[in-house]
Amino acid sequence: MVEVTLWGSLGAIAGGKSKVEIEAKDIRELFRKLAEQYPGFEPYIDRGIAVAIDGVIYRDTWSKELPQG
Repeated sequence: MVEVTLWGSLGAIAGGKSKVEIEAKDIRELFRKLAEQYPGFEPYIDRGIAVAIDGVIYRDTWSKELPQG
């Protein structure tokens, strides 16, 4: 389970939440599950959004494994 911090309009798509928890092993699965739970995410994912993991920014690195816990 990873904690995802949502900035700007992404939080609004998630019902005003600034953080959500998602069970995912890599960035690809994280994006898929976010789009399943919050369909408004899909256009942002399709355009390409970056993910920061422990302070490192990843863009177009969908196979990057996520830290557990």
